[in-house]
Amino acid sequence: MVDAKFSPEISLKKPSGNGLLGLLTVLLLLLILGFAQFFDQLANFSQILLLPLVISAVVTGAIGYGVVPFLRRLKAGQVIQEDGPQTHLTKAGTPTMGGIFFVPVVVSIALIGSKLAPMAIAVSLVTLAYMVIGWVDDWQILRQQSNKGLTPRMKLILQIAIASAFCLWMALTQPSNITNVVLPFGLILPLGVLFWGLAGFVLVAESNATNLTDGVDGLAGGTAALGFLGLGILVARETPELGIFCACMGGGCLGFVLHNRNPATVFMGDTGSLALGGSLAAVGIISGNLWALFVVSGIFFIESLSVIAQVSYYKATKGPDGIGKRLLKMAPLHHHLELSGWAETQIVGVFYLVNAGLTILAIISSL
Repeated sequence: MVDAKFSPEISLKKPSGNGLLGLLTVLLLLLILGFAQFFDQLANFSQILLLPLVISAVVTGAIGYGVVPFLRRLKAGQVIQEDGPQTHLTKAGTPTMGGIFFVPVVVSIALIGSKLAPMAIAVSLVTLAYMVIGWVDDWQILRQQSNKGLTPRMKLILQIAIASAFCLWMALTQPSNITNVVLPFGLILPLGVLFWGLAGFVLVAESNATNLTDGVDGLAGGTAALGFLGLGILVARETPELGIFCACMGGGCLGFVLHNRNPATVFMGDTGSLALGGSLAAVGIISGNLWALFVVSGIFFIESLSVIAQVSYYKATKGPDGIGKRLLKMAPLHHHLELSGWAETQIVGVFYLVNAGLTILAIISSL
C-alpha cells in the first residue's frame, strides 16, 4: 500500500492531452535548435530537419481530420482486452489502424525530400513492409472481433524475413565497414559477420518493443518522434537523406499525436507501431548508430524488459496449482503505473521527458 502523501495523484499534476501535445512540440523544436550550433559547417542544418518535420506534421495532422471519421464509419473500432486496466474499457470502439494514413504519407514526403536517395528508399521499404504486417494483424483482429490476429509465430517469421532482406541488401550495396558499430565517444567495435545477426535481432526486437509501448494515448507516437529526431540530428551531416527521413517520421508522429492525444480519437494499431519500430531500427543500423538507437529507444527497452521480467517471474514462482506470482500489477510498465494510480497523461508526460533526456544523452555521447 502506497502512503497517501506519496500518492501519484498528489505528487504529480495531471497534464491535459493538449498540454502533452504542446510539450512534445517544444521538446522537438528545442532538440533541433539546441544542437544546430554544433554543425556550423552545415549551414542548412535546421532547414534539413525543421522544414521536413513541420511539413510532415501539418500534412499528417490535416489528413487525420478526414481519415479518422472515415475509419469510424468503417467501424474499425479497437477491441479492448477485458483483462486490461478497467479504465480502458471506455476506449472500445475508438478507430484503430491509424498507421495506415500517417505512415505512407510521411514516407512519401521523405522520399520526395531526399530525392529518392537509395538509403531513403531502403528504409522506406522496411517501414512499409512492417506496416503491412501490422495492418494484416489489425485487420484480422477487427474481422474476428477478438484480440487474436496473426499468430505470434507467423508475425515473427514475417518480421525476420524482412530483416533478412534488408541485411542482404546492405551486405551487397554498403561498404565493408558497415559492420563496425560506433560506441560512445568515438569508440569503434568491429563485429564482422556477427553484425548481421545483431542487425536482424535489432529490427525484430525494436518493432516489437514499439508495439508493446503503444498502450496509452500518445505514448508510442511521442516517444518515437523524439527518437527519430535524435537519430536525424546524428546522421544529418554524413547522410542528409536519412536526416530528412528521420525528420519526416518525427513530424508524422507529431501530426498523429494531434489525434492520438488523450482522449484519443484514433489508435495507430500494429499498423503504425510495427512500422515505427522497424523504421527506427533500419535507420540506426544502416547509419552505424546502434548505440544511439539503443539509448533513444530506452523507453521501448524498459517496456519490453518489464514484460520479460513479468513472464519470467511468473514462470519461476509457479506452485503446484500452476499459478505463479506477479512481479508487477500488470505488464508492460505503463499498465503497472496505471494500476498504481497514475493517470495516463502523467505517464505520457514523464515518459516524454525521460526520452528527451535519453535522446540528448545519445546525441552528446555519439558526437
